[in-house]
Amino acid sequence: MNSFGTLFRISIYGESHGQETGVILDGCPAGLEIGETDFLPDLNRRRGGAQKGTTPRSEADIPEFHSGVFKGKTAGSPLCIAFKNENTRSEDYEKQKAIPRPGHADWVAIKKFGGYSDYRGGGHFSGRLTVSLVAAGVVAKKILSECYPELKVLAFISELGGMQTVEAGLQRAIDAKDSVGGIVTCTVSGMPPGLGEPFFNSVESLISHAVFSIPAIRGIEFGTGFKAASMFGSEHNDAIIDTNGKTQTNHAGGIVGGISNGNEILFRVAVKPTSSTPKGQQSINLDTGKLETFSVKGRHDLSIALRVPVVVEAVTAIVLTDLLMINRLVPAVFGDKR
Repeated sequence: MNSFGTLFRISIYGESHGQETGVILDGCPAGLEIGETDFLPDLNRRRGGAQKGTTPRSEADIPEFHSGVFKGKTAGSPLCIAFKNENTRSEDYEKQKAIPRPGHADWVAIKKFGGYSDYRGGGHFSGRLTVSLVAAGVVAKKILSECYPELKVLAFISELGGMQTVEAGLQRAIDAKDSVGGIVTCTVSGMPPGLGEPFFNSVESLISHAVFSIPAIRGIEFGTGFKAASMFGSEHNDAIIDTNGKTQTNHAGGIVGGISNGNEILFRVAVKPTSSTPKGQQSINLDTGKLETFSVKGRHDLSIALRVPVVVEAVTAIVLTDLLMINRLVPAVFGDKR
């Protein structure tokens, strides 16, 4: 569905070329000071056109508060944040609506929704909706900073197009006249121990669930990840070296038995190449029933991975805020005036 979370619960809505996209947050504590300027740094990191290799489509992405904010502070009621879609070119998609694009959700959307879904720009499946995730993440980060100032969530590109630098990865895409993927590394420092539940609500399970809500994600690994399969147990085990639970190594990525152990959480995410590419491709024409060679029109990223780090930070902050609320480590009201 389109909702996620237990006590800090988010619901996203909208389509790529619809009137607006947005997010509704339920469970946000009252009294949290919040305004437009809180959102701009992270929203600008996600915006197209903000950096080399991203789509020329550039929306203003100014947050509009439809509910839940009163006199500059959260009111305790559901918080609704919306973003207008203004820089659209729907005619690019009108011409190819009969040909489902390889790598996109066009075909499955037709089967899922009987042909009624909005196909322009990928509709509800579009990466455009990650603006809503980032907005929810801004609120989550602000809650975390109020309660745990030492807790920091940081994500960055650690590999692009198989290359170790962004510049080299982009050049590879440019030379091939194609798109490339990448790897995003995320760390959480200052993490308190004891969060998470064994098995189904483990910290890894919840972060993975949230991360896979980001379009184009193809894999995730925590700590040593898949390399652990070739290690000896004595080598992989993290020796505990003090009474605070600090470990000598961090092969577990800060999570043991599904529970945070107080060390840095570390995970990596694999992002596929942007599906829309100028390279000629084949797909079925649903009107004629014949295979056709075509190239995808429109404005697209050389690598969608470039815009993913801030989204990974956002969904991670959302998960951590929810876990802290479940453990009653976040107040229901900030600066209670009663």
